[in-house]
Amino acid sequence: MTTVLEVLGQVFLLAGAMVFILAAVGLITLFDPYTRASAVATAAGIGVGFVVVGVVLLDPSVSNAVKAVLAIALQLVTSAIGGMAIARGAVLTGHDFEPGTDASELHDLHDPGDEPDAR
Repeated sequence: MTTVLEVLGQVFLLAGAMVFILAAVGLITLFDPYTRASAVATAAGIGVGFVVVGVVLLDPSVSNAVKAVLAIALQLVTSAIGGMAIARGAVLTGHDFEPGTDASELHDLHDPGDEPDAR
């Protein structure tokens, strides 16, 4: 059973590494900050999940499993929030979208700090 867990752990670690490599390639090849942010946020969530599961399979214990669940949950939440914050910052600073992107819902988006004071 230990050998099976070790093999599965190594497979998960390699899968996580491959996700990170694909995200790095995406950062180089994708054209606008929105798709780049999406690639990084997705890789952060999935890649870290694979790596953490792989580590738990290599050193299985209840305490490690609890730590892994907590780490994966926090990573999924923070990577999603970080990706949305980066994309929103790009929209608010006026970065162009890749040609063919439908941004019609964003034409009214503005920074609340630009509103005049209501006195």
